[in-house]
Amino acid sequence: MQPNSFPWQSPLPCSNSLPATCTTGQSKVAAWLQDSEEMDRCAEDLAHCQSNLVELSKLLQNLEILQRTQSAPNFTDMQANCVDISKKDKRVTRRWRTKSVSKDTKIQLGLFCVGECETMHCCSLIICVFPFQVPFSATMSPVRLHSSNPNLCADIEFQTPPSHLTDPLESSTDYTKLQEEFCLIAQKVHSLLKSAFNSIAIEKEKLKQMVSEQDHSKGHSTQMARLRQSLSQALNQNAELRSRLNRIHSESIICDQVVSVNIIPSPDEVRLILNRCRVPIFLASKFTAYFCLFISSSFTASDDESYISDVSDNISEDNTSVADNISRQILNGELTGGAFRNGRRTCLPAPCPDTSNINLWNILRNNIGKDLSKVSMPVELNEPLNTLQHLCEEMEYSELLDKASETDDPYERMVLVAAFAVSGYCSTYFRAGSKPFNPVLGETYECIREDKGFRFFSEQVSHHPPISACHCESKNFVFWQDIRWKNKFWGKSMEILPVGTLNVTLPKYGDYYVWNKVTTCIHNILSGRRWIEHYGEVTIRNTKSSVCICKLTFVKVNYWNSNMNEIQGVVIDQEGKVVHRLFGKWHEGLYCGVAPSAKCIWRPGSMPTNYELYYGFTRFAIELNELDPVLKDLLPPTDARFRPDQRFLEEGNLEAAASEKQRVEELQRSRRRYMEENNLEHIPKFFKKVIDANQREAWVSNDTYWELRKDPGFSKVDSPVLW
Repeated sequence: MQPNSFPWQSPLPCSNSLPATCTTGQSKVAAWLQDSEEMDRCAEDLAHCQSNLVELSKLLQNLEILQRTQSAPNFTDMQANCVDISKKDKRVTRRWRTKSVSKDTKIQLGLFCVGECETMHCCSLIICVFPFQVPFSATMSPVRLHSSNPNLCADIEFQTPPSHLTDPLESSTDYTKLQEEFCLIAQKVHSLLKSAFNSIAIEKEKLKQMVSEQDHSKGHSTQMARLRQSLSQALNQNAELRSRLNRIHSESIICDQVVSVNIIPSPDEVRLILNRCRVPIFLASKFTAYFCLFISSSFTASDDESYISDVSDNISEDNTSVADNISRQILNGELTGGAFRNGRRTCLPAPCPDTSNINLWNILRNNIGKDLSKVSMPVELNEPLNTLQHLCEEMEYSELLDKASETDDPYERMVLVAAFAVSGYCSTYFRAGSKPFNPVLGETYECIREDKGFRFFSEQVSHHPPISACHCESKNFVFWQDIRWKNKFWGKSMEILPVGTLNVTLPKYGDYYVWNKVTTCIHNILSGRRWIEHYGEVTIRNTKSSVCICKLTFVKVNYWNSNMNEIQGVVIDQEGKVVHRLFGKWHEGLYCGVAPSAKCIWRPGSMPTNYELYYGFTRFAIELNELDPVLKDLLPPTDARFRPDQRFLEEGNLEAAASEKQRVEELQRSRRRYMEENNLEHIPKFFKKVIDANQREAWVSNDTYWELRKDPGFSKVDSPVLW
């Protein structure tokens, strides 16, 4: 056997044995097998290790021999136990001696061979002693060993042992030397094995890197093939669109108004335009890609204009969004009167102010455990929205309710309603640094969204306790709620405890869903980075059907559970059986099923650019306080968009905002004193108080807001002076 070969080694293929048509990855592996120094060094180490193991085996045998020599019994002492047996005694009945050599002594002597000679009248017991022969004394006669055979007689032959084994001191010295040599060679073996292990580990990493590079190259090849296929499809679509554009352009008649395009917009500008037009994200990305292809094909300005016209056609053809939006417009043809004709804004007028110089402890130290809704805060701590607008912000993902109204399966409808309930919290993730304005009594807010197909209005119906009510409707659903807020400051955190229910009806199926809100907590109020947390249980019930219920748990962060913003939930049938499992995070998305094959039910949209500089507002929140000039004559004077302190804060005028905030709050105190002195009670204009199914007071719409808006108009209706 060669020194570098072992029976457990498989022959390594060299580069000459590889096929000529091998891939680049196989060539790298072949070169590694041929040129690797580490593997040669490893083979040499293993060869030396094998020879050292042979030496260790020999040393181990010698150590065993010496150990047996030192532990052998003294047979001179055993001679007294042996008695002479006369020939006469052999012929008579034998009486066996009970005292004999013990079993352990036999083992120590190395007795392992007993032979019987059947040709003789008596048996001879031949005791073979290895590796030495026990010395025989002249006074010692043949001894009879007790055994299971009474006819067995033994003749023990003893010879004088070699002189080098009779000296116990010499044997002890040899044993010690063998031990030292054994340990030395064992250390060499350990060192060689360690070196071989390191060499193999190095080569393993090299091989792993080669394999990963090969897989990466394969992945790139697959990705390139897919890109080529996608590009081929896009080019085909481009050719088809080009023919359609040429046909449209040739048949078109130049209008009186000629639009000249001097600058070709960039893809980012195209995305911005599509976003302002509220084009769905997947369609926007698709048409942006088409636009890039058109630019690369050297389109002229007139071609670009025709292309833009055809984009609108494609939107209506692919997603039927134009016809769908027309069918989903506000009931009775109610629109915004031409407002937002040029799209809605995408950024606030001014960034949020610096609040690092505000000492909150001086403001809050005397209000620990109290309701903070009664405490006046500096205007810098506010955001340019109020609570009434926050209620409208929960309608950002109203398309979930639209989809639920088109879903026949009651369990899937419940899942979509649960997703809508969760989506109302996602906008708060980046909003822990500021608080909304508290609405004054009688303040209102309206929002009409043709793109989402709903109209919304809200009103502050009570001041102490503060109660905000809202109502939203579309052709697919009706949503309303009234919420009482209780704020409590606990030193390092502030809890917001909502009291009330949220309600949704789906007229198509006659469903009526109700659920509650969870507790909100803002941490690190006085120092550190503020962060917001929602925790508690939400139960969603369909009061018109007992087919299923949904239970959602907003998990609270604690020492044992560090997963922030986690949600867990189930949809249960009448028998208590789990039909759907829900999980996710309220700021990232909600999933139905079991990971990793779960289906995404809802995911929030992307945040706008530099959102952290603008109060952490979402795109939808940025649009809520926008006041289009066309709307001024249509809105009631109590609308939150006319509130001066909130408007000044949005524009970055902190001094004017603080002054107006103090004036608005003082006006409210004056009105309250006047009503108390005259025993007057405030009556909300657009909501009425009822007793719900749970025997609690609730506020619902009195169905007068949109009627008054239409005829005679709010400009002709008496309204209180709030600011």
